[in-house]
Amino acid sequence: MVTFENVSKVYDEHVAVDNFNLEIASGEFVVLIGPSGCGKTTTLKMVNRLIEPTSGTIYVMGRDVQAMDPVKLRREIGYVIQQIGLFPNMTVEQNVDVVPRLLGWDRERRLERVKELLELVGMSYEEYAHRYPSELSGGQQQRVGVLRALAADPPLILMDEPFGALDPITRESLQNELKSLQAKLHKTIIFVTHDMDEALKLADRVVIMKDGKIVQAASPEELLRHPANDFVAEFIGKNRIQRAGELETMPKTGW
Repeated sequence: MVTFENVSKVYDEHVAVDNFNLEIASGEFVVLIGPSGCGKTTTLKMVNRLIEPTSGTIYVMGRDVQAMDPVKLRREIGYVIQQIGLFPNMTVEQNVDVVPRLLGWDRERRLERVKELLELVGMSYEEYAHRYPSELSGGQQQRVGVLRALAADPPLILMDEPFGALDPITRESLQNELKSLQAKLHKTIIFVTHDMDEALKLADRVVIMKDGKIVQAASPEELLRHPANDFVAEFIGKNRIQRAGELETMPKTGW
């Protein structure tokens, strides 16, 4: 689905992403994580060409993104950010159906899609469709941001710390909803976070970055069992690794 081949991004003399190589399968949920300044957000934004790579090639569904019109490319990829970015002068319904409208979907098809998506996250059309963003809680606004990214049914969703500004209870609720949505929709998701618990909870595969490079890419279970080096172990946290080991050695009980 998404392939990075020798991708680098250099600003003046600062190397933000350094010879990045990764293959992401269709339907896979991949989380990029690492210290501040490690290049994770830069890597994400090169996929939809909000940032252009200095060298290397990124393929989405076998197509070189550099050969594509950037506007058309972005309409084919869902994108969710921490700041949400809902249009304040548009209702929930108008915000959700922005991309389908740009793609020329007819009114009836757009209406059905909005109703379907709101239902997916437990927001009734009658109650929420005609509200404005200012009339929603932070968690509801972020739900609408996620729905907008899903509206045109793109196969690929990019998510840049989408829950980072929310309180812990709302954040956990949205993580659970995202896991539930992914189980139903099987999207390919590239998700950036700085929260290791979030990464371990959501990801099929966690990619730990440092200084623009991949240090380890593995399933959450593999990371906890076999961190590649001291940096990875420290970044994951000794307590998490220890708890995982204790769970593995607990005797299995049955009824």
